[in-house]
Amino acid sequence: MNSIDGDVERIVDSLNKSKPSGFHYKTWLTAGMGFFTDAYDLFIIGVVLSILPLAGWNKFTTFETSLVASTALIAAVVGATIFGRLLDILGRKAVYGLELIILVIGAIGSAFLVPVNGIYFLIAWRFLLGIGIGGDYATSSVIMSEYSNTKNRGRFIGMVFSMQSLGLVSGPLVALAFLTTGVYPGITWKLLLAIGAIPAAVVIYYRRKMPEPPKYTAIVRGKLDKATRDLDKYTNMNVSVTKKNSVAKSHMTLKRMLTDPKLIGLIIVTAGTWFLMDWALYGNSIMSSEMLGFLVPSSITGIAHVIRSTEYSALIFGVAALPGYWLATFTMDRIGRKPIQIVGFAMMAISFGILGIFTFLTTSAYVLQFLVLYGISYFFIEFGPNVTTFVVPPEVFPISARGTGSGIAAAGGKIGAFIGTFLNIYITAQFHLKGLFLVLSALAALGLILTIILLPEPKGKSLEESSRDSAYLEDVEAAALVGR
Repeated sequence: MNSIDGDVERIVDSLNKSKPSGFHYKTWLTAGMGFFTDAYDLFIIGVVLSILPLAGWNKFTTFETSLVASTALIAAVVGATIFGRLLDILGRKAVYGLELIILVIGAIGSAFLVPVNGIYFLIAWRFLLGIGIGGDYATSSVIMSEYSNTKNRGRFIGMVFSMQSLGLVSGPLVALAFLTTGVYPGITWKLLLAIGAIPAAVVIYYRRKMPEPPKYTAIVRGKLDKATRDLDKYTNMNVSVTKKNSVAKSHMTLKRMLTDPKLIGLIIVTAGTWFLMDWALYGNSIMSSEMLGFLVPSSITGIAHVIRSTEYSALIFGVAALPGYWLATFTMDRIGRKPIQIVGFAMMAISFGILGIFTFLTTSAYVLQFLVLYGISYFFIEFGPNVTTFVVPPEVFPISARGTGSGIAAAGGKIGAFIGTFLNIYITAQFHLKGLFLVLSALAALGLILTIILLPEPKGKSLEESSRDSAYLEDVEAAALVGR
């Protein structure tokens, strides 16, 4: 085991102790616009599925609806895993931005290269889109964590993820703009899918121009001169070093990562809690227009029914979900990640449990009461595990396994999202909303237990301390001598 040498420590400390600067906020916007797009693209498909039958498509079976709604999510598992590993092997700069190129191609293809009733064309393009989204989950959190200072790291990583809240709200609002102005449904669904490519396309150039994070350059690559040049050029931090290269580097093979008990524990808690949370979030959000359809009087049909249920979705997302994201983001560096996640899971379990036990609340006679309880569950998903499960992984995995660990954690989440989106439709069909809410309550209770037992608290610790980087440093020269 080795400690970080003096030159590397000066580079690391300069970032850990830096004040928020224009570069930090530029990095946030560059990463955050991807998450705005991710949320929009993932959640807009629920509205699109409601519109397609009005645009001349045949009515979908339950299986087809589940498959279209969840395809991008299972693809995100692939994208997160691959891009996460590539971050550690090739470097952050080598792959950052490529995930958005894939996303843009998938969004455009799903909008303009799908014929009427071409459900499997739509599924194929959505799969490509999902690979890009998964890649974004793995890359952006790592990039932001390695540029952030210790004091504000949770806020900056959370700000990247909380751009998702704006994408979440924008989807139904854009849909309502088309639906209420009389745009033909056959055009509306295409435009809704195509718009998802625009924000991502805007920031591809800036992602490709982002420098390698100096921490990665110094600790993993051992290139001190390159790290100091990038610090000076992009952040105006001038750090002097005594040598060009370092002999203390961090290397992490996949085999070593998957056989280290501490790292396995981190994988279990980060991927496991994200899995449980995403089941609840995505299963509700993507199909919110259909789930909230019971609130619409039976006398309202066709496009008017879609409009009303979409209005309810926009209300829930805007009033309950959006504030939760940002409150968690701006308080976690004071409150801590673990307390927020504990409170979030506990309130999810309680609110979902009430909706499952008191079935009269899921009838059109109790619209206000249902929306209040449903809104509470959404608020505490966001002021809770939805934000913290994104923030924690890049903080607790060592630097040479940070991309892989964050990718595996995100993949765990998207497996939960896929299962939730796919199965919730069947659960609702067989056991009605009562059964669904009881299942979601049980999942939240499991997340609460897992959080209490296994989740570490990175608040107030440097990235190197919270990720135990020094335990995984290797003296390359010493290793070479031993091998002779």
